[in-house]
Amino acid sequence: MVDKRSIPRKRVFKAGKITFGGAVIDCTVRNQTVYGALLEVESPLGIPRHFVLDIAVDQFRRECEIAWMKEKRLGVVFRGG
Repeated sequence: MVDKRSIPRKRVFKAGKITFGGAVIDCTVRNQTVYGALLEVESPLGIPRHFVLDIAVDQFRRECEIAWMKEKRLGVVFRGG
């Protein structure tokens, strides 16, 4: 499979938290660029299209939008700056 992204994503393995409306869901960040990330969750059920991603180890907090979803994986685009 050929990666057609203009900026390849860096493979990572970081603990993250998806937060929305007072709820918090644990996730694993599998790859990441300045524009988005691949997240893995136990179950994507109930996760809204827009949420906040927190990665404590990097002191990273960003609003996200789901670009695609397949099984337990979410491709997200970071919103704003």
